[in-house]
Amino acid sequence: MTGTQIKVPGLGDIDEVEVIEICVRVGDTITPTEALIVIESDKASMDVPSEVAGTVVSIDVAVGDVVGEGTLIAVVEPVQAGASEDKTAPPQASESVLPDPVDQTGDAPPAPPAVDAEVRTLEVMVPDVGDATGVVVIEVAMQPGQRVEVNDLLVVLESDKASMEISAETAGEIIEVCVAEGDEVEQGSLIAKVRVLDGAPPLDESPPEDRADVAEPSQPEPPVSATPPPPALAAAPLADSDKARPRTDRPKVYAGPATRRLARELGVDLVEVPGTGQRNRIVKDDVKAFVKERLTKGPTLTGSGGALPALPEIDFARFGPIRTVPLSRIRRRGAVNLAASWINLPHVTQHDEADITDLEDFRQSLREEAQLRGVRVTPLAFIVKACCKVLTAYPEFNASLHSDGQDLIMKDYINIGLAVDTPEGLVVPVIKAADEKDIWTLSEEVALLAEKARDKKLGLEDLAGGTFSISSLGALGGTGFTPIVNAPEVAILGVAKLATKPVWQGERFVPRKILPLSLSYDHRVINGADGGRFMLRLIEYLSDIRRLAL
Repeated sequence: MTGTQIKVPGLGDIDEVEVIEICVRVGDTITPTEALIVIESDKASMDVPSEVAGTVVSIDVAVGDVVGEGTLIAVVEPVQAGASEDKTAPPQASESVLPDPVDQTGDAPPAPPAVDAEVRTLEVMVPDVGDATGVVVIEVAMQPGQRVEVNDLLVVLESDKASMEISAETAGEIIEVCVAEGDEVEQGSLIAKVRVLDGAPPLDESPPEDRADVAEPSQPEPPVSATPPPPALAAAPLADSDKARPRTDRPKVYAGPATRRLARELGVDLVEVPGTGQRNRIVKDDVKAFVKERLTKGPTLTGSGGALPALPEIDFARFGPIRTVPLSRIRRRGAVNLAASWINLPHVTQHDEADITDLEDFRQSLREEAQLRGVRVTPLAFIVKACCKVLTAYPEFNASLHSDGQDLIMKDYINIGLAVDTPEGLVVPVIKAADEKDIWTLSEEVALLAEKARDKKLGLEDLAGGTFSISSLGALGGTGFTPIVNAPEVAILGVAKLATKPVWQGERFVPRKILPLSLSYDHRVINGADGGRFMLRLIEYLSDIRRLAL
């Protein structure tokens, strides 16, 4: 096949990289330094540009391919010699819709005279960064030999307070890149050297990628190019370009490699993200804001950006009489919180049973003393006490995951939330410093909070500060369920109905009082082995309450 072969350049000490984006397709007319593909290693992403101006004849890689130095990327048919651009013309002429400034028929306008242009070198420096210290280069979006336009991103700097993009102030060619990712810089540090052409025609204000699709401003109707595409390309079937991502099927997206990588990691389609950078360029903060907005708004019909697809709306009146009853404020708020927790936390639930026969016998023996104290002692008070002991032994169940997902917030206090069912909906009042209270005090607080919840007398302080929750279905029955973690907590204990069951004890079956337990937890923080150990320790305390005194 004729044409210039474009291959993967030197990769330094990297053996192989992955093709993450195809920027052109067969039949496209490209200019020198225009990106053909984007490759990515475990350290950085890099555009691989064309070396010549011409027409893409073939694309020999696909997204996902792992390639190495010297791998064939594409074949480009250079501009024919008779139609090659005037060497005295300024570099901007190569970006015209007509790659051939000299037309054989004489219809094309003459190139600007060379005497109007003067080449100079511009040094790009770090601007004033105020009182920021420890400014680090976190992204380098250029490479030597690359053609840049006004406002094209050069580097991204980051301090302990904010990130800042530094863009090209004029069009030109990168001669030297003077910084690398991880370098610490300050005001006045040299970033790059750019070869600038003074006296060149004004740059088109549209993004560089769009210039191949528009005519020169001075040409109302662009003439037919003197160099038509090769006949083989004109008749080539669509399958020849299946490997490439079509450029005309989707809107163009202007974003750097680091931004594109972040979008891929978050599952975001950049076409849907509005850019706030210069010339509508999409930056990392735009991607993060887009994800946050989708999570805040909740499900959408598109389902993009990680949001769930909405359920279809059905006209139930078609099937019979209906009534619409508004949800209470507590139910509405609870529904939002539960849905957010279920979607954002990877839940795991472990089920087990505790033999609380001895605990129940001891609780019944306290009946007379409880009447004198005016307190009703329920199994829940003992469960709260046992949970406090286990949380002391396994403090990660009493923690919260930091919003950045990098740290665990350990709490040196234990506040137990109790799920209470009320006519208005489910509420979770909190017993503060539960680990410092005895069974009598816990029994009093359980009864008091339940009464305040049913009478709508709970204050905000009664509902705040929980570190671990218990949801007891008690008298309602059931042999187990999956309680939803009350985020930002990381675990919750579900308690089902106590039942008397026959238990084999070596020689015979004996009746024992068995309590079903269900422990749900955030699998990002707690693994299955930890969940199993927590449950075993809890069952030990409930099966032999003497251990609570140890």
